[in-house]
Amino acid sequence: MSFCKDCISGARHEGTAEGTYEVINGIKTYVATPKTDYPKDRAILYLTDVFGLELPNNPLLCDDFAHNGFKVYAPDLFEGDPVAADALNPGSTFDLYAWIPKHTPEHTGKRVRKLIEGLKEQGVIIYGATGYCYGARLAFDLAFDNVIKAVAVAHPFAIQAEDFDIYIAKSKAPLLINSCEFDELFPLSLGKTADEKFAKFAPGYLRNHAEGVHHGFATRGDLRDPVIQAAKENAFLRTVEWFIKHMP
Repeated sequence: MSFCKDCISGARHEGTAEGTYEVINGIKTYVATPKTDYPKDRAILYLTDVFGLELPNNPLLCDDFAHNGFKVYAPDLFEGDPVAADALNPGSTFDLYAWIPKHTPEHTGKRVRKLIEGLKEQGVIIYGATGYCYGARLAFDLAFDNVIKAVAVAHPFAIQAEDFDIYIAKSKAPLLINSCEFDELFPLSLGKTADEKFAKFAPGYLRNHAEGVHHGFATRGDLRDPVIQAAKENAFLRTVEWFIKHMP
C-alpha cells in the first residue's frame, strides 16, 4: 500500500464548521444538515482523507454539500487517531507507513458499514459516497457490494486497474473520478485506463480532470492559488451535479 508526499501536504482552510457531532451506532460522526427541506431517506457519506475530521477542511466541505441540499454524514474513520494536522507543516517527518497498519481500509470500512447500519434504523436507506484520497478506497469497496447508489471520488488512494474490472463486474453505482495532472497514486496512465474500461459502463461514468494541480487539491489545496482554487471548486461542482443526477 503506497503513499506519496502529497498525501500529507497542503493547506488548512479557514472557516467555522456549522454541523454537529453525533454518535450513531457507536461511531462518532460529523453531521451537516441542509437549512432547507431535503429528502430524509437519503444522505451522502463523506469519507475523509487521512487527516480525518480534525482537519477543518473536511467538516467545511461537508457543510458545502449541505448548503447544496444534501444531508451529510462523515464518520470518524480513525477512532480519534487521524494524521495530525501538524503533518502539513514544512519539515514534518510524520511516518504514514507507521500509521497505516493501525488504520487499514479493511478496518475503517467496517466502521463505515456500522454507521450505515445505524442510519438505516433512522430511516436513511439511500446513500451516495464521496471519498477523498484514502476515503476513495472505502467508497469503491462499498460500491462493490452495492451498498451505495452513486460514487464520487477525488485523487483516489489504493485504486488499481484491477479495481476497475471488479467495479464494472459487480457495481451498479455511477462513478465520478476527479483526477489531476500531478498524482503519483492516480497517474495519467491510470486515468486513461479508467476511461477505456468504463467507456460502456451502463450506470454512468465521468472523469473530471484538473490540469496544473497535485494530489490532494480537492481537499487540501492552497486556495490562495487561483489555479488550485478553480480546480477545487470545479471538482466540488461536478460532484454536486453527479449526486443531483444520480440521487434524485
